[in-house]
Amino acid sequence: MLSLHAYPTRVDSHLVRRDGSPWLPVSGEFHFSRFPAAFWRRELLLMKAGGIDLVTTYLFWNHHEEVRGQHRFDGDRDVRRFTELCAELGLSVVLRIGPWTHGECRNGGFPDWLSDVDCEPRTDDPAYLGIVRPYYAAIARQLKGLWWDDGGPVMAVQVENELRHQPGHLATLRALAEVAGMSAPLWTATAWDGARLPPDLLPVHSAYPEAFWEDASDGWARDVRRHYFPAPIRGEHAHRPHITCELGGGMAIAYHRRPLIRAADVSALALCRLASGSVWQGYYLYHGCSQRPANQESHATGYPNDLPAVNYDFQAPLGEYGQVRPSFAALRLQHLFLRDCGADLATAAPHLPVAQPVNLDDRATLRWSVRWGGGAAFLFVNNHQPHERLPAHAVRFEVVLGERKVRLPAVTVPSGAHFVWPIGYRVGSVKLAWATAMPVGRTRWDGVSTAVFVATAGIIPRFAFPAGTTVSGAAVDGEGVVTVSCPGPEAVVTATAPDGARVRLLVLNEADGLRLQWLPPGTPVLCDEPVVADGDSMWVETTACHLDVSFPLAPAAGKSRVRLTTGVTPQVPALRAVRNEAKTPPARTGGPRRRASAPLDEDFEHAAIFHVDVPGTALAGDDEVLLVLAYTGDVARAYVGGRLVADHFWYGPEWEIGLRRFAREVREHGVEIRVLPRPADNAVHVDPAVRVQYQKALHTASVDAVGLVRRARVQLYPTSR
Repeated sequence: MLSLHAYPTRVDSHLVRRDGSPWLPVSGEFHFSRFPAAFWRRELLLMKAGGIDLVTTYLFWNHHEEVRGQHRFDGDRDVRRFTELCAELGLSVVLRIGPWTHGECRNGGFPDWLSDVDCEPRTDDPAYLGIVRPYYAAIARQLKGLWWDDGGPVMAVQVENELRHQPGHLATLRALAEVAGMSAPLWTATAWDGARLPPDLLPVHSAYPEAFWEDASDGWARDVRRHYFPAPIRGEHAHRPHITCELGGGMAIAYHRRPLIRAADVSALALCRLASGSVWQGYYLYHGCSQRPANQESHATGYPNDLPAVNYDFQAPLGEYGQVRPSFAALRLQHLFLRDCGADLATAAPHLPVAQPVNLDDRATLRWSVRWGGGAAFLFVNNHQPHERLPAHAVRFEVVLGERKVRLPAVTVPSGAHFVWPIGYRVGSVKLAWATAMPVGRTRWDGVSTAVFVATAGIIPRFAFPAGTTVSGAAVDGEGVVTVSCPGPEAVVTATAPDGARVRLLVLNEADGLRLQWLPPGTPVLCDEPVVADGDSMWVETTACHLDVSFPLAPAAGKSRVRLTTGVTPQVPALRAVRNEAKTPPARTGGPRRRASAPLDEDFEHAAIFHVDVPGTALAGDDEVLLVLAYTGDVARAYVGGRLVADHFWYGPEWEIGLRRFAREVREHGVEIRVLPRPADNAVHVDPAVRVQYQKALHTASVDAVGLVRRARVQLYPTSR
């Protein structure tokens, strides 16, 4: 096993430190026991390529002790194998051990047998602690030698989840875990909704772009609007570092409420948390997954929401089958900024302007903040929120840092723009007074200190060098302000400061910024797909016939662009209707809020049925193959050999089903799709952009189109023979 560290990790009242230095980590949630173990390595490598430092995961009690006293850590439940794999790939681990976890899991992850035990769960009832103790001991045994102090990857442990007013019980759970043998430098508990925590547990927070747990109203879930305004944390946890464990990487779909999340909704949310003082960005979910059969939260189990039986894709940056979503690239760009500037940002407190929005409905006041702690400062601007387009703003930012006043040039912030600009940013020995572009990495190119910036679409990037700086590759005025009128891979500025120091800037446009990746030891690469560093090799996966990989800082005589031929050839599955007619299920409500209920298993006996035959050659090899369906209907299910393998509540996008994990059965049986129309009286929220299309589900249940998409892996380096 690779030892990840020879250094302490500590948290004080402001920030996280690693090896004595400030550190702003990025963590992503991935539930190992909800994903086939055979594919863990690929998914973890993709997470790392997205800029994830730590992998956060739940241990669901009902996954590991379905039968009382019989602890299971085999197959997809093998937490030791998963944790060792994280260590091998250089990823730290955060364990969320429960016992109550939620994660849209039935009974919060409690095993069914617990309801037959005479005890008061989630309290210090000795009878309850008596059954938690052996479960914790089993986890500790599985992870022996993998704890942080042993040189292992487990850096943090969270006890319980969303327990608000029992600090004594949370303290008891930590003590039980430590007695069992668990050891970590950081112990956490969720702190939202005014939760009271014991002093030895670090509060962690959440922020989401939408909320499936709200009612099926037509509008945006009102409470989540606040997450799109920079605002320092308040309340009893204000004296602790602002750490997030649940920044919404997307949002789950419930039957009654089906939000549609765009990439900008996620990236603007994440940027606002940084603008508000976050010193740890933790996403939930970063990687989608699948529920175990009959393990979802539902009206039948007393929850206010009906969730799909299988699908827990969450519209995450990496999907239920490892699909790479646009939010992956949008967040990766921020993570490049954090790797470049995180140490400075971690020590910088948030400061808000005098003129702030007056309420959650204020669209006229620009939302911005500055983080500064005495060194470099960072100006954050958010002009995006879901559902409601914000107006453009003509502004000139004036920032006061102690006794120093910094005035930036007048700009118009476009609607939807969200970005961060540096003040006092060093490139080698040269200090930029400010820049109107986002810094994403520093390296040395041909022996010259070089910084890479990404422009914001609609805003001309400018850079304030020391007066008297000479420049080639861009215009410079008498005050040392360099203007890059056409950012892109060719926009390289060479500057020589009055003291003779020489630096370079590569200034990319926003589109290329979303293609930007940073490979060791310091090489920027442009590619539409993630470039994955895997030991001594690098690979990409793509659905395209050809893929271009560019190295914008390659030597003039070198090869700056590589075109890869992927071998992807389109194949079309055969679709036939088995039964076109469908019986609309009755409208039902359930749960404590009497919300619309999902159709029952028996309703699917009367669904429209379609059969998909997949060519055997399409499933050859190890690549993931997605069956992509466009359908008209309310809900749909997919069966292979009579077994339910996937389901979907319609909310707009095409339905994607990964076939690799079912390849043998798909070759033999094909895929059966069952579609049900929508009951007229069910109150269901869908995004305004797709409501007209959803209305067709009142009368129709059909599969309108099918296709196959193969994600072919192509070796980039070393080149395969």
